[in-house]
Amino acid sequence: MTLGLATLAGGLTACSGGGSDATATSGNGVVQVVASTNVWGDVAKTIGGDAVHVTSFINDPSQDPHEYEASVRNQLAIKNAGVVIENGGGYDDFMTKMVASVGDSNTVLNAVDISGKKAAAGEDLNEHVWYDFPTVLKVAGAIKDKLATLDPSHANTFTKNLTTFTEQVKALEAQAASVKTAHGGQPVAITEPVPGYLLEACGLVNKTPEAFSAAIEDGNDVSVGILNDTLKLFTGHQVKALVYNEQTTGPVTQKVLDTAKSSNVPVVPVTETLPAGSTYVTWMKSQLTALSTALDRS
Repeated sequence: MTLGLATLAGGLTACSGGGSDATATSGNGVVQVVASTNVWGDVAKTIGGDAVHVTSFINDPSQDPHEYEASVRNQLAIKNAGVVIENGGGYDDFMTKMVASVGDSNTVLNAVDISGKKAAAGEDLNEHVWYDFPTVLKVAGAIKDKLATLDPSHANTFTKNLTTFTEQVKALEAQAASVKTAHGGQPVAITEPVPGYLLEACGLVNKTPEAFSAAIEDGNDVSVGILNDTLKLFTGHQVKALVYNEQTTGPVTQKVLDTAKSSNVPVVPVTETLPAGSTYVTWMKSQLTALSTALDRS
């Protein structure tokens, strides 16, 4: 991801006097919330309800989040926000840079930091923590606390909304546990580590060569040998499903997808952001259902 901070800062100075954007809490008491992606934006809206206005920078499932470039409008939104939610872990560094440039670090909630997760020795942390249900509940709790501080008059509403959301996420955990009961220990393949926490919750074993998924995530070339090892998972029927990140694609991942399909290995598409018309809960429920259905078929 690239971000021209000098250019953005200059543009911000030029446009910030327009007066069309609300401040951290607007005149009608609505708290301004900014999130790097619509995943965390939806969680914030679920907790805040009508007492918040949420702006999510990355909200298109057809957009590659790794190629996102921030704008002057993004910086202005952060400058005026009462709550800023970033994923962290290197996923959305453009948020950290913008907060450092024009924002207030006290407004920031960092999902990876809140998760408490640490990388194992010699390994990178899987930063896609929105696929980890316990982390999502921790972040939701932190959002509730931050909103209650900014808007005490709606604290009870935030607490009630968190309780409802917690029940819904617990139902997702139960759904994942059901998949684990039926299919725990079964091998699967991935194109990227995006759904890793969800697969772990379902008790599935990722058989993809680590060098392959790491190269795809980092945008690096995949060696012929590693690619062939990956393709053999499908041609040799060594996995029960391919969990495919359809938001970050290219010739190599397309080759993997085509090989899985031609080998009659079920494919489960996943994304990094919410599809249009979905909430976090409905999105995760549909992905779990698709995964369970694919495993039942294999």
